[in-house]
Order: sequence, then structure tokens, then C-alpha cells
Amino acid sequence: MAARSIDEVLAEHTDSLMALPGVVGTAVGLCDGERCIKVLLADSTTATRRRIPSRLDGYRVVAEVTGTIKPR
Repeated sequence: MAARSIDEVLAEHTDSLMALPGVVGTAVGLCDGERCIKVLLADSTTATRRRIPSRLDGYRVVAEVTGTIKPR
């Protein structure tokens, strides 16, 4: 059975990640030259960072502080 793509994994987990306090977005990005899942945070609190998994279905997850994201 083939492994799921990073896009499929992100689509499956975005709702649960976005439900975490302080999370303002998710994305696929590059981490050390490899594709990874980025979890975008409003701020860098220890409580929020503890809730972010380090891996999802084999893909690395990286928390990145972007601040609040507002639509234009």
C-alpha cells in the first residue's frame, strides 16, 4: 500500500490543528530541503507548542510563529 501524500495528510489533520488555541493556519513547506507540514501560530507560548505533534503520518511538523493572520 502506497504512503499517503503530504497534501492528503495535511487535509486530514487541518481541522484538528486549527482547533488548537493559538493556531492560525497550516501549510506545506520546506524544512531542511524536505517537504514538511507547517503549523502557523499567533504567538510562541509553551502551552501551544506542546500541543503541536512533531510528526503526522511520517511527515515532520514544524511550528512557525507568524502572528495573527487577517483576511484583506
